[in-house]
Amino acid sequence: MIRLLAPLFALFLPLAALANPALEAVIAENIDQIEQPSRRTVEPLVAQIAATGPEGIALLQAWADRRLGLVDGRAVILNADSMTDAVTGAPVTGEARSLRPNSGVRGVIEAALAGSALSDPDPRRRAAALDSLSRGADAEGLAALRAALDDPDPVLAARKARLERLLTIQFDTDSAARVAAIEGLAGDVGLDFRAALNPLLATRRLAATEEPQANIARELSVGSDALPREAAVALLAQQGVLQPPLTRAEQRSRLAANIVDGRVAGIPVTQLDDQAMRDRAYDTLETQGAVPPAATEAEAEATLATYRFFETYAEPDPAVTDAAKAAQIRAQVRLGAMQGIDLGLDALSLASIYFLAAIGLAITFGVMRVINMAHGEFIMMGAYTGYTVQTVIADRTLSLVIALPLAFVVTFLAGVVLYRLVIRHLAHRPLETLLATFGVSIALQQLAKNIFGTQARPLTAPAWLEGSITINDVIGISSIRVAIFVLALLFLALFLFIMKRTRLGLEVRAVTQNPGMAASMGINPDRIAMMTFGLGSGIAGIAGIAIGLFAQVTSELGQNYIVQSFMTVVVGGVGNIWGTLAGATLIGGLSKVIESLNPSNTLAAQTFMILFIITFIQFRPRGIIPQRGRAAEA
Repeated sequence: MIRLLAPLFALFLPLAALANPALEAVIAENIDQIEQPSRRTVEPLVAQIAATGPEGIALLQAWADRRLGLVDGRAVILNADSMTDAVTGAPVTGEARSLRPNSGVRGVIEAALAGSALSDPDPRRRAAALDSLSRGADAEGLAALRAALDDPDPVLAARKARLERLLTIQFDTDSAARVAAIEGLAGDVGLDFRAALNPLLATRRLAATEEPQANIARELSVGSDALPREAAVALLAQQGVLQPPLTRAEQRSRLAANIVDGRVAGIPVTQLDDQAMRDRAYDTLETQGAVPPAATEAEAEATLATYRFFETYAEPDPAVTDAAKAAQIRAQVRLGAMQGIDLGLDALSLASIYFLAAIGLAITFGVMRVINMAHGEFIMMGAYTGYTVQTVIADRTLSLVIALPLAFVVTFLAGVVLYRLVIRHLAHRPLETLLATFGVSIALQQLAKNIFGTQARPLTAPAWLEGSITINDVIGISSIRVAIFVLALLFLALFLFIMKRTRLGLEVRAVTQNPGMAASMGINPDRIAMMTFGLGSGIAGIAGIAIGLFAQVTSELGQNYIVQSFMTVVVGGVGNIWGTLAGATLIGGLSKVIESLNPSNTLAAQTFMILFIITFIQFRPRGIIPQRGRAAEA
């Protein structure tokens, strides 16, 4: 059977060898260049190989991946446990010598592969090719991109169009096309566009006796802030127009080293008090080779008077630089606006955190007039409740769903216990209440350390809360902060519903307005106070879970927010939920603005914030939205 099939193999082997004769010819003619490629000369060879079709592309891919080898003068592709002919794909046996091109050669090959992959049927390969081109391209990459702009995927089509404009700005030889590309992206604040504009507006300084034939950005005057005299002299020396400048101290030192019999270069030492004589002596020594060549003050002044100084653009075409300047100004204006929006989002996020932390305090302090220094520890208890639930239930989403109501229940009960054991016995005695709750605060912190230890505990957010919502390179906000903002709005709505639409809310308002009259109507003020204190403590527990999602859970967690919570309630207006919201917005916004002015010093930002609060209270002691009626007089 083998003898019968042998003639068939002999017949088909020549056909296999001619599977891609163009590629075979390119390899045969350039085998030395393939074996020892050079970055400067390999580009034409890579283009020839890429033009031979799929086999050539496969060879380039193997070459870039360092899987190309040579066996008896034939190019082979090295696989994990076999070798195939790069032209025919037929199996090859023997000992291959692996080819390992350097990074420069691989860069040329990868650029060629990216150009061919731009029209690949697989959208993932097209996307990868775009990524490769965006990292590094040239004029040939621009031509390949223009040939593949049509794309069935609208997202990739938009990416191709944008990248084509960026590469046009950098590599196109037609000034009109570059200007059109710049104007098409004007106002864009993307980092890639700003990076493309920067080289066009890069300048260098030039000294010339007359206006140079260049794209001049501006003319500089010697002695101005833009060009100090020392910088002008150094530029003249750099251009070889002037010898290195000589300071008076250096001149005196070198002249003193050449004193012979009371003379320097034939000039008596007694005459060297005059600067002109010192310059004359130094010139003579320079001619004799006794001192290094240098420009004296007089020479520097004479040369400065002869030359003019300019800043010229690296880009020679004024139309391109004018368009780039206009686009950069628009980008900076829009960038400033977007940075303001981003700062506003950060401020809104911080305000929602402060509001969540303060809403419970607004109930206990604003409605009941109880200064609860342990409010921060209720926040801490809620955070630890969430951590405990997460250690029991692995599913993060389910654990969060269970932890939120459980934290409310735990801290609600803790608030009720604190009220029954401490607060009710210290009614209308604010100083004693403050001291007692401060002691409770210290006790709760120590209890948390004894149970959970002193190390920070993580409260991990679900996967759908990870990451951020990014609008562009400037504006973005984390998903957790968005969730906290939504949670703050929900609790605002819940609080308004309870206070306006439920019997508990009606009774709370009645007790707040006139406790004696409410008691005469059958309302138990003590029970209402207990429920109100428990409600405020329960909300603090839920705030603890929200805060713990982006902050490490420790026993001191609540102490980081107790001061801001009190400031929020006092600035907004005691006993008014809308005032609490306004106070949180004001404090959150000002905190972010102050931090943006001095981002490296957060302590200074906090100090300025406290000073502002003190000043504000001097002018509006009852807050932004003060409470009205009898409750305000209580």
